[in-house]
Amino acid sequence: MKVGSLFVYRLAVFVFDILFRFTGGLKSVGDKNVPATGGVIIAPVHLSTYDPPALACTMRHRRLLAMAKVELFKNKFFGWIITQIGAVPIRRGESDREAIRFAVKVLEAGETLLVFPEGTRGDGEHLGAINSGPAVLAQKSGAWVVPVGIVGTHIAFSKDPAKKRRHGVVVAYGKPFKYADLATGANERENRALFLAHLESEIIRLCNENGLPIKTAKSIED
Repeated sequence: MKVGSLFVYRLAVFVFDILFRFTGGLKSVGDKNVPATGGVIIAPVHLSTYDPPALACTMRHRRLLAMAKVELFKNKFFGWIITQIGAVPIRRGESDREAIRFAVKVLEAGETLLVFPEGTRGDGEHLGAINSGPAVLAQKSGAWVVPVGIVGTHIAFSKDPAKKRRHGVVVAYGKPFKYADLATGANERENRALFLAHLESEIIRLCNENGLPIKTAKSIED
């Protein structure tokens, strides 16, 4: 399956790699946990619009495709750029069956797909409510899921000038797992809850172990 331009993707990674060097540096922890082949869902905490570049720059052995909110595609020029890099549009808060079907095809084709479990950026102190998206994709595709903690992007690239400062960024990749590994409940509702709870706890652990004492999510969306 061909999605976007590999040349544009590699060029973007090169440019962002230079940017991170000037803003405090970029460190990868456990990137070998990302399987070298097969469909993979990358499921990280979301702190900044610079999280996707940080992931792409630290996961050099896989090309990263992304689920992006459809609003980002309204500007034709910017929409063209992120499409070339490998962004897949999705409508937040709606049942976008077409986007889900396309994402499953991407994973079944052996690609690596970025899906933010929170759906939107957090405050750097709490993990937002985990939505069911990663569970649905993991169940339907049978893909590996890799939880990820990201530390520092909310500081180095803060939207608040008073909080923004030079700061290193750490991207920590956890151990991969599959939906079936956690499907020990009495029914599908319980299985999905077990999956989301495990994903939540792993993201929090990875953040805490690498310098971001983030707290538990307020709730898990069913």
